[in-house]
Amino acid sequence: MSGSEIPEPVTAVTELAGAWLPVRLTEVEQRLRRLVGEQRPPLAGDAASTLEAGGKRMRPLLVLLCAGPGAGEDAIRAATAIELVHMATLVHDDVLDAAPLRRGRPTVVATAGRERALATGDLLFSRAFALLAEPGSERAVRALAQASTALAQGELAQRQDAFDLGVTTERYLYRCELKTAALFECACVIGRERPGPEEAALLAFGRQIGLAFQLLDDVLDVLGPPERTGKARGTDLLDGTVTLPLIRAIEQDPELGRIDLRALDEAGAEQVCDRIAATGAPEQVRAEARERVALAKSGLEQASLPAEDLVMLATVADGVVERYS
Repeated sequence: MSGSEIPEPVTAVTELAGAWLPVRLTEVEQRLRRLVGEQRPPLAGDAASTLEAGGKRMRPLLVLLCAGPGAGEDAIRAATAIELVHMATLVHDDVLDAAPLRRGRPTVVATAGRERALATGDLLFSRAFALLAEPGSERAVRALAQASTALAQGELAQRQDAFDLGVTTERYLYRCELKTAALFECACVIGRERPGPEEAALLAFGRQIGLAFQLLDDVLDVLGPPERTGKARGTDLLDGTVTLPLIRAIEQDPELGRIDLRALDEAGAEQVCDRIAATGAPEQVRAEARERVALAKSGLEQASLPAEDLVMLATVADGVVERYS
């Protein structure tokens, strides 16, 4: 990943960290490319297209930051593995949603079909755990396995709730904890050599910024801009996924609760996005995401971490909710 391709808040944090962090992020990127390149066609090409679509690399960044500059090979492998799992979930999500685009590029399911996309996601999952299959890595394997189980449970819950405009805030947040926050929590501890007194604070930090990340993603689905998010506005509506901006908007405009989501086309989804935006719900949810980031940062202050680590983690947390603001 070239310097011009590195997204915020990664750039800001690497500038704060000095030489060690960019070197390790580059090593993670090289390993991702090497692991993808080692596979046989056609899955190698499908996995490569997923990797080339880029991403924020937020989870590997958290792994490396929470492991610290003194961590070595185990942290690099953990950072690579967690990004492979994240990539796998994106490929599988696109299959379930029949998504044509991801980050502005055609998805694997759109270009290669359902069967190959499922196989590509399975390949990425398997490579993640194979990467951690080293003596002494039991703790990392257990952490990633628990997070992967949560991801699957969250996806099942989201499928169960599809097109249900009666989804509550509590149910929505439960799904977010499983589908998004669990992997952020994992990222904050998987690269550390052993548990320490600060681990509970790091897990709480990961949970809050993971929830904030998902809240803002759902705001961006309503507001865009599509040229930055890489997908059309209202994609969640078309998938039947009821998110917090819609839940909050229905509280303001009950007529939105009577929309037939199954009948929406792209133009109709855009119109519903405009109605959601008109209630002010997206900005309410953005404010809630910022509150979670504030909670994450205040919780870290109770942990026994070096001051420079606190600054870098706070920078990551701020970047989660200030995307495209």
